[in-house]
Amino acid sequence: MKKILLTGLIILITACIFLALGIAFPIYAGFLPILFILFVIDGYLWFSIQKWVLGLKPFWKYLTLIFYWLPEILLLSCIIAGIFVAFVEWNIALRTLVPGVILILFVFKILPFICLLIADILRLFSFGIQSFIHSGTRWQDVVRMRWLQLTGWVAGTLLLILMILGMAWWNYDFRVKQQEIILPELPVSFDGLKIVQISDIHLGSWACKTELRRAVEIVNSQHPDVIFFTGDMANYTTLDVLPFEEILTHLKAPYGIFSILGNHDYGAYVKWPSEAAKEQDMKDLVSFYHRLGWKLLLNEHSIIRKGDDSIAILGVQNWGKAHRFQKLGDIPAARKGVENMKVQLLLSHDPSFWDSVICHQFRNIDITFSGHTHGFQFGIECCGIRWSPAQYLYKQWAGLYEKPVPGSHPQYIYVNRGLGSIGYPGRIGILPEITVFTLRNR
Repeated sequence: MKKILLTGLIILITACIFLALGIAFPIYAGFLPILFILFVIDGYLWFSIQKWVLGLKPFWKYLTLIFYWLPEILLLSCIIAGIFVAFVEWNIALRTLVPGVILILFVFKILPFICLLIADILRLFSFGIQSFIHSGTRWQDVVRMRWLQLTGWVAGTLLLILMILGMAWWNYDFRVKQQEIILPELPVSFDGLKIVQISDIHLGSWACKTELRRAVEIVNSQHPDVIFFTGDMANYTTLDVLPFEEILTHLKAPYGIFSILGNHDYGAYVKWPSEAAKEQDMKDLVSFYHRLGWKLLLNEHSIIRKGDDSIAILGVQNWGKAHRFQKLGDIPAARKGVENMKVQLLLSHDPSFWDSVICHQFRNIDITFSGHTHGFQFGIECCGIRWSPAQYLYKQWAGLYEKPVPGSHPQYIYVNRGLGSIGYPGRIGILPEITVFTLRNR
């Protein structure tokens, strides 16, 4: 009876959480099935250890209970708190760290779940064989493989420690990556042009302004001729970016700073009281860019000149292949008047635009600078090994890619791993990136 009541309570709480999240963050509704699966994992694991937990001494029993159900407790607390103060108005540190803790505690249980599931499948297989041999065999007579369960909990604990390190240590471990690209048609006067690209700052996740100042200093220390920012300044609304305005004004480049919008910059991840409020938020973000002195390219272009030579900088609004992302990128509008320029550099937030549209229809765009993927903020890039879950979602997920163009030089795309973080406030293996490009004509 207790098990039935507990299961019913879990289902009720889950339904309330799902309803609240679906209303507050409508664009994340597609991820709710994943959250439901995590809840199922929690319940499945709990029924496997409850006898052991309930048999502990009171202090340790209640401590273990709180730790085990902490993700649900925190998630429900966030929803209740959000009724009184909107989540997007919370203190940045609180708004970043609490969801981070919820996430890592859910992920922590995945490996024990997998091992438990394997143990139960083997138990079921063994029960079937024994029942065939001995008709009186009971389910209780076939025990799980304890060593396999223990292996799962040990592996989960190690993953938990790794994710904590990713939050505390690697999240601000900025890496400068040097990249030289040869463009045969680059005017001689632009040979050696130095471009610094940053992307996906996600200011709504920066609990420490000091680290952002350090990132700005690193960018300036590269002495860029021009700076490209390829989208996702905000997490949810323009309120995210306002506290960091003074810091970002220190970024300097003699030929200017060019920027575009990312999927998070459109205010699509929160529920607005009205369409007018959403439109005003976009106006506020555009005004923020103007105050910074950055050139925001909304399906338009700008031209950099050196004497009689020039190159075109194109910038498009976000276009993502996935259904939930905007499809606002308009290359013809951005190229209008510069279609025949020999060197065209494109800023496009989502790399799927390059593979889906640009390579097929606009082969004289030399380089596309993208971001968006973050390299999943998790993976391996060492000793010749490159792996991340991002590669199952995007063909171009981190670094430089090229595609041959018949009768001409290749087209390139560079996917920046991002400077900030979103969701999980940390990084493991895929570190925050500042990319320095040097353009050569031979």
